[in-house]
Amino acid sequence: MKNTLIVLPGPTGVGKTEFAIELAARLRCDIISCDSRQFYREMRIGTAVPGDEQLKRVKHHFIRFLSVTDYYSISLFERDVMNLLPSLFYENPVAVMTGGSMLYMDAVCRGMDDIPDTDPVVRQKYIAMYQREGIAGLRLALKMVDPVHYARVDLHNPRRIMRALEITESTGRPYSSFLTAAERERDFRIIKAGLTRERGELYRRIDKRVDVMLEKGLEQEAASLVSFRGLNALNTVGYREMFSWFDRLITREESVRLIKRNSRRYARKQLTWWNSDKEIKWFDAYDSGKIISWIERRLEE
Repeated sequence: MKNTLIVLPGPTGVGKTEFAIELAARLRCDIISCDSRQFYREMRIGTAVPGDEQLKRVKHHFIRFLSVTDYYSISLFERDVMNLLPSLFYENPVAVMTGGSMLYMDAVCRGMDDIPDTDPVVRQKYIAMYQREGIAGLRLALKMVDPVHYARVDLHNPRRIMRALEITESTGRPYSSFLTAAERERDFRIIKAGLTRERGELYRRIDKRVDVMLEKGLEQEAASLVSFRGLNALNTVGYREMFSWFDRLITREESVRLIKRNSRRYARKQLTWWNSDKEIKWFDAYDSGKIISWIERRLEE
């Protein structure tokens, strides 16, 4: 069998974790997580990290291996996964990768250009813009200079928007141009099986997952991380809404409503991103048997 990386994209709440474990257990292989928020050990509940029993059933990589204070990037993830895969393939010619971080997944599958450092003066310019005009000013600036990336970036994440603006101004190239480089040749085969669900069902699952997070202690976990709220790792759905509640900018009920709404919005953004990837074969996540059969046939080719 050829060395093969099975990639399982899909929107938040669709059931990627459960299916990936089912598949990896059947194939007796490891799982590579490319959910960038599950990298951080302090963020367990709000990132829906697999439970202890799930982690015991199948070996996972890149789960809770960093602190929120550690620096990490897409290019470092690409490097680390590419360094890990030979040892995994030595034990088994198949590995599974799943998660919801689109750029991280694309970096492993396709590679990405090395993005240069930016001019500190330019960085300060956009920090000042954010302080003066808020995130709306950043959004408008990005839409004008790089509409392609504007359509794909998390518009609720000022650091991501500022990073794109810094790169664009410092290099004279749209940030999006660094993400569409010629695909790097990999010495392993890639099979992509995407998981989706009917929109109403997906939204119900997302809402239910938020309820479960709250029952498990999301509010307490967020409270324990207030001192780190300025770090990029904490600028994510679930935590930033809780921080607004702690600041009494909104009610607790409103924070819960916003977590659910913003999670649904993120799911739509994920689907929009991956719909442009013609290599993905999409399946309804409820039919795991059909997905496994298709993957096993591909592995025999």
